[in-house]
Amino acid sequence: MTALGRPGGAAQTAPASQQGMRRRNLAAVLGAVAAHGPLSRADVAGHTGLTRPAVSSLVDELIGRAALTETETAPSGRVGRPGRALALNDRGPAGLGLEIGVTHLAACVVDLRGEPRVWRRVERANAGRPAGRVLEEAADLAADAESEAAALGLRVEGRVLAVPGVVPNTPGGLVAHAPNLGWKDVRPADHWPDPATAPEPENEANLGALAEQRQQVDPAETFVHVSAGAGIGAALVIGGRLFRGARGFAGELGHLPVHPRGAPCPCGARGCLEQYAGEAAVLREAGLADAGDPVAVLAERAGAGDAAALRALDRAGRALGLALVSAVDLIDPDGLVLGGAYAELADWLLPPIRSELAARVTVRPWHPEAVRPSALGRRGPVLGAAWSTVQRIIADPARLPVRPA
Repeated sequence: MTALGRPGGAAQTAPASQQGMRRRNLAAVLGAVAAHGPLSRADVAGHTGLTRPAVSSLVDELIGRAALTETETAPSGRVGRPGRALALNDRGPAGLGLEIGVTHLAACVVDLRGEPRVWRRVERANAGRPAGRVLEEAADLAADAESEAAALGLRVEGRVLAVPGVVPNTPGGLVAHAPNLGWKDVRPADHWPDPATAPEPENEANLGALAEQRQQVDPAETFVHVSAGAGIGAALVIGGRLFRGARGFAGELGHLPVHPRGAPCPCGARGCLEQYAGEAAVLREAGLADAGDPVAVLAERAGAGDAAALRALDRAGRALGLALVSAVDLIDPDGLVLGGAYAELADWLLPPIRSELAARVTVRPWHPEAVRPSALGRRGPVLGAAWSTVQRIIADPARLPVRPA
């Protein structure tokens, strides 16, 4: 929901205030249908507190913007015309999520209901390649996904890009540092064919947490979402809201020291968690550095009882558990969620993680079941990216274009 303008003189601000109020009411109506629909117009009035004539005008505008559809409901057995119900349009505005990983590119288009309608994923070795070239290929993938969506009657109205790096709270869509890609101070819009359609970058761990929060029937109010690819990221959801920190740098769990005099890290410090529980470290320990899909191969080897794979995962789980002790003691979360590659390796990571937490979390109650894998696995960031665009559309539908009559 957008904020209204600053107060000023009555004559100057009345039109802006009226426009702002209608914008807010459009969002209230669409939000009510998104949360509780299908609904009748009378039901929408009840949920929003708006008058029925106001709701009727707002609904007509939302139908004109292709955000809502109105259909006849099943006969109720009562005398008179059948009722009509409002629902989110599944052939209209949509959101595009993109992901640039160290070893892949991915795209997902979701409709206003949040249903994934288009999936694309291609394997790419992106580490160390010029950012412009990687973004050019991501733009090609985005164009393919949008074309496929258009054939389904969907029109992409928002784009978000998941990246394994730091995205500060600054305007302009800056990726300040993505060490595993080799990026520093990259603005995706500078390399996008049409800057007006460039996606807004966001940290992949944050988007994974948003996806996790959305797909839970009864989501925890405060939790830590930990994900792994080439690096390790964490997202903090506190009181139901994503916590980014003062400048957007919160969640760098991968660089929490677990062995202060341990192995040197590319970040310049020593003993960082990534050197013991990061994907590269685990694969190296297991002797699988050259595997095609290393996570899948590692899981296969561990499932077959391979001693090196089991040893590497136990070592990673203990290091991860040690880092998570600090998160639990500092934040007091309801739970910890393992996302990304960790979700697919949870059968072997959870026992040592839980062992470390049980031994070291002593100042508050803690239950082993509070640590669990995400059901989304490695799809979390790109789904979170797509869902976040839909949330923004629902929060401000006035920015949607009006369909031609």
